[in-house]
Amino acid sequence: MSGNYIPLYRKYRPQTLEQLVGQEHIKKTLTSAIELGKIAHAFLFTGPRGTGKTSTARILAKSLNCKNGPTIHPCGECESCLDITNSIPIDVIEIDAASNRKVEDTQNILEKIQYVPVHGKYKIYIIDEVHMLTNHAFNALLKTLEEPPENVIFILATTEVHKVLDTIKSRCQRFDFRRITTDDIVKHLRYISDQEKINITDDALFTIAKNSAGGMRDSISLLDQLSILGMSKEITSDDVNTILGRISFDSLNRLSEKIIASSPNEAIEILNDIYNAGNEPLQILTNLSEYFKNLLIVKNCRKELLIELTGLNEPQIEALVKQKDSLETHQIVFLLERITYYIKEVKLASNQHLWLEVSLIDLANMNENSSLLDLQNRIKALEEENPLPTKRPAISATHPAVQPPVQPKQETVTDNTAPDINTSTAAKEQQQEIQEEFTPPPISKKPDGNDINTLWQSLLMNIKSPSTKALLNLATPVKITAEGVIITFKNEKLVSQINDTNKKQMIIDAANTMFNQTGTNVLVRMPQGADKEITAQSESKKKPEPVEPPKTEPKPTKIEEQLAEEPLIQENKQSQDSFQPEESVTQQEASKKQERIETDQEKMVLDLFDGKYIE
Repeated sequence: MSGNYIPLYRKYRPQTLEQLVGQEHIKKTLTSAIELGKIAHAFLFTGPRGTGKTSTARILAKSLNCKNGPTIHPCGECESCLDITNSIPIDVIEIDAASNRKVEDTQNILEKIQYVPVHGKYKIYIIDEVHMLTNHAFNALLKTLEEPPENVIFILATTEVHKVLDTIKSRCQRFDFRRITTDDIVKHLRYISDQEKINITDDALFTIAKNSAGGMRDSISLLDQLSILGMSKEITSDDVNTILGRISFDSLNRLSEKIIASSPNEAIEILNDIYNAGNEPLQILTNLSEYFKNLLIVKNCRKELLIELTGLNEPQIEALVKQKDSLETHQIVFLLERITYYIKEVKLASNQHLWLEVSLIDLANMNENSSLLDLQNRIKALEEENPLPTKRPAISATHPAVQPPVQPKQETVTDNTAPDINTSTAAKEQQQEIQEEFTPPPISKKPDGNDINTLWQSLLMNIKSPSTKALLNLATPVKITAEGVIITFKNEKLVSQINDTNKKQMIIDAANTMFNQTGTNVLVRMPQGADKEITAQSESKKKPEPVEPPKTEPKPTKIEEQLAEEPLIQENKQSQDSFQPEESVTQQEASKKQERIETDQEKMVLDLFDGKYIE
C-alpha cells in the first residue's frame, strides 16, 4: 500500500493554468500568448521555492504539445499530455542543472536538439535551477539559446536569478513569480483537507500557511505530515507548532509579560519550561523577537492591517492589543535590538543555554525601559524643585571661589543721619549697581569635579551602549582631560576589543560631549609604569584656580572700604592652603577605593565565567 502512496504536493499539482494558485499576472500573460500564437523560443521563470515555476513550465509544455494545441485547456488524455504528466522524457525533457552543470552535459543536450519531436509540435527543454550551470556551460548554451531551431523551446527555472548571466537573461522572456498570499494558501489547504477528509482547524491551517513563507509546496508537505494525526483527533495550531518546533503564542505571551513587568525570577521559570519542552536557545530567541516584532506592528499600524501584517488570528491580535499600552515604541525597538544581539552571541557560544538565561535576565532588568512619560515627570519635578533663573546671575555658579564685594552685611551698615528705611533702600541700590557692573568670569568647558574618579563616572554616564559601559567597568582611567583621555585594561584581549570595534568611537563621542568639544584624543592600552605620574599630573591640572576680577572696577563705596579692611579674604586663603593636603589625601583614598571596586568587579566576572587573566 505504501508503494502506491502519492504525496499530496504531487497529487494536487496543478495541471492547467486555471488551477495555478496565485500568480494572476503570469496566468494572464501566458494565456494571451497561447491564444495569439506568440510563443517565445526561451522563457525564464524566477521566484521563491514552491511558488509554481516548474508546474507552470509543465503546464505550458502541455498546452503547446497537446493534440488540440496550442490551447489553454489541454485535454490531459492524449499521448503527449500523459507523457508530460508521468514525466516521460520524449518531447519534454526536464534537466536538473545542479547535477548536470558541466559543459559536457550542455553539449550533450545541444546534440539532441536537432531531432524532431515525436508526439507533439515542439521539443521543450525544462532546465531547473539553471543558475547552477558553470560559465562554460552557459556559454555553450548561449548561441543555441539565441537562435534555436523552430521546433525547440527552452524554459529555464531558477530561485537565484542574479547568478544567471545577463547574456542569457536578455535572450529570454522573464516571468517573476511572487510569494503566494496567506489567504490563498489557506483556501487551497482547506480544499485539500476536505478532499482528503483531514480533520484540522482553520487556525492550524493559518499557522501552516504563515510558516511556509509564501510557498505552496511547503504548506502542502506539512499538511501531508499532519494528516496522520487527523485520523484520530482534530489537528490544532499547537500540533502544528509541535511539528515545526515552534513555541506556542501563549507561552511567548506569558514570557513577554514577565519581561515587561521586570520579573526576572518568573521569566526564568517560564523559560525553563519552554527549554525543557525541547526548544533550542536560538529558536526561543528567534520566536521571541518575532513576538515583539508583531507587538511593534500592533502598536503602530491600523487595526485593519494587523492580521495581514502579523499573520496572527483575532484572539492573538486582541492579546497584543491589551499588551501594547505597557510599552512605548522605543522600548520595543530596544528589546528587539537586545534580542538580536543575543541571537548573534548564542550562535557563536559553546554554552548556548547559559547565554539564553543571561539574555532573559538582561531583558527583564532593563533600566532603559523607563517610559518617556516617567522621564518627563521626573524632569518636571526636578525643575519645580530647582527652577532655572530668569535673569543671568551676578556670580557664576561654577566658580564659588569668586565672591562679590557686597554680602548680606551691607544691611547692617547704617547712617545715623538718615532713617533706617532710607539706609536699607540705599544699600539695596548700591548692591544692584555693583551686580550690574560686575562681569562674571567665563564658564570653563571642563565638567565639575576635581578627581579623576568623578570625571570617570561622568564619562561613563555619556556612554550610550550598555555592553560598552559594562566593558569599561573593568577599565582603569589614567588621564581624563580636555587634551586627552587614557584608559588601561589588564587584559590585552579587552584592549583589542575596544580598539578594533566601534566601542572606541563611543568613548570619543562621550568625551566630546563631556568636554563640549570635538576630536578628543582617546588612548586605550595596557597599564604602564608611568601611569601614576600621568594621573598625578592630570589631577593637578584640574584644581580650581582663582579667577582674577575684571580690570575695570567700579568706584569703591564706603561698604567696600569697610569690607576691604577686614581680613576675611586672607583667612579664606589660609584655610584653603591648609586644606590642600587633606584634599590630596582624599583623592588618594578615593583612587584606592575605585581600584578596589574595579578589582571586585573583575573578580565577580572571573568567578561568573570561570576565567582567568592572560598576561
